[in-house]
Amino acid sequence: MPTNKTLASVALGTVLLAASAHAACLSDTQVADFAAAQAARTPAADIENLDEADAACTRAKLNVLHARNLGDVVGYKAGLTNPAVQKRFNYDQPVWGVLYQRMLLDSGAVVDAAFGARPLFEADMLVRVKSADIHKARTPAEVLANIDQLIPFIELPDLAVQTPSKLNGPGVAAINVGARLGVRGLPVDVPTTTDGQSWMLESLRDMRVVMKDGQGKELATGKGSDILEHPLNAVVWLAGALAKEGIALKPGDLISLGSFSPLLPPKAGLTVVVSYEGLPRMQPVVVSFK
Repeated sequence: MPTNKTLASVALGTVLLAASAHAACLSDTQVADFAAAQAARTPAADIENLDEADAACTRAKLNVLHARNLGDVVGYKAGLTNPAVQKRFNYDQPVWGVLYQRMLLDSGAVVDAAFGARPLFEADMLVRVKSADIHKARTPAEVLANIDQLIPFIELPDLAVQTPSKLNGPGVAAINVGARLGVRGLPVDVPTTTDGQSWMLESLRDMRVVMKDGQGKELATGKGSDILEHPLNAVVWLAGALAKEGIALKPGDLISLGSFSPLLPPKAGLTVVVSYEGLPRMQPVVVSFK
């Protein structure tokens, strides 16, 4: 029969093994190295085995550096809001990152296909915050009452590390959800009438988001309900997640809702057009890669 001493040794060994398999918040030097590699568009060292606390710590350090180089904070992005994308990163909940002024381009922008170390593109959408009361919203209808614009958006994330397949959910959070660039189209005002808001709520849930190339060939499609059953549920989640870290959304902040499509790699010569069928006032948004 094992002695108490033997059992204690086994338990200690188990704890040490678990600790060795668990990474910690990246050091200041590691974060600086990541940021330098990202700026140079070269793959950074892999980030593995972070937990949520370590991811939040790493993200905070990274965003101190981003704030020096990328301009003012203009909003936040919710990531992994689509179950298909969650599956890719073996995670079951959203994550968030920060958006900066110099990340945002206008529709029609021409972007280097190698805009990052591990560049991708996806169909997305931005909403603009109207009131700080958005933190009280618990339903899509309550969110809609506290935003004033919908904006077509193609996000251009960069997974940045040597082996993106090794990133889990906290790893994605640690790299600021890969925020790199994004192309925004013309905003659509949110209706102020009850009937208009009811129509927009249904349209957002039921819309078909279509991504095509410049010749009209379909690249991918998605539905509004692919994001947390209603895309404005991403705002409910994000407002709560930010509040836990003492961050308050304010009027004018932009929120990226997440991906309505698979994440696809760009290539030189490709033009991408994203349209929102079922939202007739929403004009397509376009980006071209060189």
